[in-house]
Amino acid sequence: MKKQTKQTKQTKQKQTKQKLPHRVADISLAQLGRKEIQAAEKEMPGLMKIRDQHKKNKPLRNVRISGSLHMTVQTAVLIETLSVLGAKLRWASCNIYSTQDEAAAAVVVGQKGSSKDPRGVSVFAWKGETIREYWSQTLEALSFLDAKGKLEGPELIVDDGGDATLLVHKGYELEQGSSWVKTTSQSEEEKEIKRVLLQRYKEDKGFWTRTMKQLKGVSEETTTGVQRLYQMEKEKKLYIPAVNVNDSVTKSKFDNYYGCKESVVDGIKRATDTMIAGKTAVVCGFGDVGKGCAKAFRSQGARVIVSEVDPICALQAAMEGYSVRPVEKALSEGDIYVTTTGNCDIITLAHMKKMKDQAIVCNMGHFDTEIQVDALDKDPSVVKEPIKAQVDRYVFKDGHAIILLASGRLANLGCATGHSSFVMSMSFSNQVIAQIYLWEKQKKLSPTVYLLPKLLDEEIARLHLEHVHASLTVLSKKQRDYLGLKQNHPFKPDRYRY
Repeated sequence: MKKQTKQTKQTKQKQTKQKLPHRVADISLAQLGRKEIQAAEKEMPGLMKIRDQHKKNKPLRNVRISGSLHMTVQTAVLIETLSVLGAKLRWASCNIYSTQDEAAAAVVVGQKGSSKDPRGVSVFAWKGETIREYWSQTLEALSFLDAKGKLEGPELIVDDGGDATLLVHKGYELEQGSSWVKTTSQSEEEKEIKRVLLQRYKEDKGFWTRTMKQLKGVSEETTTGVQRLYQMEKEKKLYIPAVNVNDSVTKSKFDNYYGCKESVVDGIKRATDTMIAGKTAVVCGFGDVGKGCAKAFRSQGARVIVSEVDPICALQAAMEGYSVRPVEKALSEGDIYVTTTGNCDIITLAHMKKMKDQAIVCNMGHFDTEIQVDALDKDPSVVKEPIKAQVDRYVFKDGHAIILLASGRLANLGCATGHSSFVMSMSFSNQVIAQIYLWEKQKKLSPTVYLLPKLLDEEIARLHLEHVHASLTVLSKKQRDYLGLKQNHPFKPDRYRY
């Protein structure tokens, strides 16, 4: 990690003379990244069809868009789709371990540039950032320059987890007199957030207020970020329109379920080479992510134990044949633990002290709060033994050890490359449609959390059918009348739960 940071600092020093600002690990990886992007495009029919539909009219022409979303090969296809639609972009990752450095390099270089003359999109991301670097790069992604060289913010945000949205709102509140930046920080993350806010306030005391006035909205990718938005709305602290992309059916029921069903095992196997068959896997949470993870482990021949707080989800797990019990009652059996809740303190230090020797512990929720990693690192009786990047062994006083993946952050992105391209095509098609929706409807939208209309959800599904050799049955007029379905209306009412 030290070598990576040093390399990035060297890259950083060269930016002052470059026409296209960027901070990536190694710009020479662009050619490899371009080949991977070209392969991904073949598996992302939704985004490619949206490009074809809108490349002439360019509905996002000259719109400043900031992205805070995992800088992967699949995200590269999203970025370049938004660019084809006319947007001006700056991008950072939303996770310190999730960046694919070759993808970041390829996006910066672009399709017509070179490593010496990059002509793509400004990206500020590399795999293995420190927390301090992460928040600095998020600020960079929000910092455009106008024709006179004056700082200006984005007009739209693509967010994943809500970090970019948080900075804009906290910065605006700071300029309106909030004293939050002077309060005692509860974590390293909070300390760094306050640092970058004060840094920008010192540079330009009106930046966030100007940004808030120009910002037309945010589209949010993930469960945790959406939860933040609804909480902000409830507390009347949401100042811009927001689209809840996560709860589009073609996102939550595909990315969260089918994506996790394949990528969770990929991450664990790349990190540990462990055999899943015959093991006991403990899945904490049985929402869409938990359902996908549990299905993955069962398909590999593992016994699966599910922990749940929600009686409906618990009953679903039980009727799928899973054993349902609290984590505390699974500690003597679990070989693999996966958190999927988006909550905090799901696996505690006390839990880890009682686990079996060589138990694997990892997270598939968005943030790093589900596993008590800070407490683990600060316990003087526990010895940390790094094995390789994003894989650490922790040896306890009694001699038993656990293996922690990606420091408690997303294991599928920290230890592998995340979800497959096809399922991300559905998620990112929602993001593009949401950005167009926010821009075109800006005069009609208020600071509220919106869902995309179900008809658009169905259209995104339709864009992907041909790729999986699926064709639709067509209802006759009599059948439509029987069901009360109108032409050009969605097949299911909003109350329908897929």
